[in-house]
Amino acid sequence: MREKVAIVTGGGQGIGRVIAEHLLRVGCRVALWEADREAAEETASDLNRPNDLLAVPCDVSKEIDVRHALERTLKHFGRLDYLVNNAGLSEFKPLADLTLTDWNRVMGVNLTGAFLCAKSAVPHLRETKGAIVNIASTRALQSEPDAEAYAATKGGLVALTHALAVSLGPQVRVNCVSPGWIDVSSLKKRGDREPEKLRETDHAQHPAGRVGQADDVARMVLFLLDDANSFITGQNFIVDGGMTRKMIYFE
Repeated sequence: MREKVAIVTGGGQGIGRVIAEHLLRVGCRVALWEADREAAEETASDLNRPNDLLAVPCDVSKEIDVRHALERTLKHFGRLDYLVNNAGLSEFKPLADLTLTDWNRVMGVNLTGAFLCAKSAVPHLRETKGAIVNIASTRALQSEPDAEAYAATKGGLVALTHALAVSLGPQVRVNCVSPGWIDVSSLKKRGDREPEKLRETDHAQHPAGRVGQADDVARMVLFLLDDANSFITGQNFIVDGGMTRKMIYFE
């Protein structure tokens, strides 16, 4: 991956930031597309890789922002090899309280944003025989109450993944990662960081014996981007410590 160029949306904090760190570690150059300017600037300053890391303001739900972000990325790096659609937000409300504005906001960032970024990036990814990884969630497969908007977008991302893989192959591979419970309390921008509040019972309910870390997701993303794994496309990989396979009964 050395000298290749990746876009990571929502890369200013949380899982996106750690994905960017892993990409830089293997020699990739990274454009962080981030709507939160403060988070993007903090990450760029902390990582201190001015030649290899570009922070680009971008609200992925707005086509004009995506277009401008892509122009800046190509002007700075001159090519594009990977797109990681990680940007996302949630709105957990009872259905009666969930407004159409709430619904459209979550849909715009989580699903429409991935569509807009893919559509813009594809001509350049075709040239480099690149790859796309979408970050969905185990909420695409199972739910808790009051998660309609979030679950719908993540389910849509899984379906968008296989649709893109069929449409764009063989030049561009497209896969999806669905994380489960990933602790990002220490990975938010400084003003929003929280002390870890995990309990032994939180770890113990996972068949793997622990709550997930952002590194777990990042390693899977790098595996799927790697050209050595070019026979894998259109798939959704669940990274959840086995939780979606665990039957739970109340006694």
